[in-house]
Amino acid sequence: MSVQNSAITETERHRNLLVLLFAGFVLSGIATTIIGPMLPIFIRRWSLDDRQAGLFSTIQFLAALGGTLASSVIAAWQGYRPALILGYALMGGGLAGLNADTHVVALTATAAFGLGYGLITPGTNLFVAELGAAKSASLLNYLNFAWGAGAMACSPLIALALKRNGLGILLTGAATFGGILVLGLLFVSFGVQKHEKDAHAASTPSSAIGLGVTFALAVMFFIYVAMENGIGIWSAEYAKRLASGITGMTTLAPMFFYAGLTSGRAAAPLVLRRLPERKIVLGALSLAAAATALLIVSRSLPVATVAVFLAGLGCASVYPIFIAWLSRWYGAGAKKIGGMLFALASLGGSAGPGLIGAVSQYSGSLRVGLLVPLICATILICLALLLRRQSAA
Repeated sequence: MSVQNSAITETERHRNLLVLLFAGFVLSGIATTIIGPMLPIFIRRWSLDDRQAGLFSTIQFLAALGGTLASSVIAAWQGYRPALILGYALMGGGLAGLNADTHVVALTATAAFGLGYGLITPGTNLFVAELGAAKSASLLNYLNFAWGAGAMACSPLIALALKRNGLGILLTGAATFGGILVLGLLFVSFGVQKHEKDAHAASTPSSAIGLGVTFALAVMFFIYVAMENGIGIWSAEYAKRLASGITGMTTLAPMFFYAGLTSGRAAAPLVLRRLPERKIVLGALSLAAAATALLIVSRSLPVATVAVFLAGLGCASVYPIFIAWLSRWYGAGAKKIGGMLFALASLGGSAGPGLIGAVSQYSGSLRVGLLVPLICATILICLALLLRRQSAA
């Protein structure tokens, strides 16, 4: 009971900061997923093949990898604030330059907001996990619900902007939002971080943690983000090919994936009260695998849309629970281990969509390329089963 009361007190004390962090994750959701609905535009504008198109997500998440590594160094040196401020400044600037006339400038802008995403993600997740203590999985689901809200809004905003010839205005507005977050983070109080000395079990690393568990969790971070980004980024292009052209519905295809992701994260705290986290992870991954298989065999846009939504629903609670396990199992050591795991997640975000594009290019079929996230889901199920004893603790 004392752990829960402590978490509530800490959350109340950091209310203004949490508002900014949650709002920032809305923008982060837009920035992280914007390549998906923009990809058909880029392909048409510069006559890109699938391998060249996949380079956008590869550059985005390689830059995010650099940002994640830098975030750990900056946080250890100066705390969370500098990395968050720099991250949102880069994110806003990158979004402002995305609708460039030249391929190279658009790739540079993608790298900029990818670097910003990498800078803000580890600190935000770990800080919120610390505040949540025993309730970290639920609070992290709410945080990532905010990310999902931004991701879900991204596709319809792009579709509306294209319809009204206002893509530049939309991206400028997103950049302005980033500037507002920077100003807010300059003045809000982060308080004194005392969680490293917390005597509660929620912040004490378990003696049962071994190298095998750490390796398995690292692989899960990498593969999960590869799977999620792969489906989210390629869904619009897959829908376009089913419909034989860009339509409002094909541009909105990623929205259905992130709608499933967001609705699942909204419901997750309620489900977590009734079911163990491990069972939720296994059930969610099984749904994601089945939905990806349905997407691969779909022959019509409505069926593909349902499959994309179900895939998002299956992905919903997986990553927040992984982060909660990281925080709970490693305690104060999560800051050091977390830097490595979030870096691997960024690397997975780069590898997944790029691998789908490469497989699609060499096989001549995007359906074959989508076997990549299906294989990812299968591997994650196996790893979750191997971690049965640890995750039940």
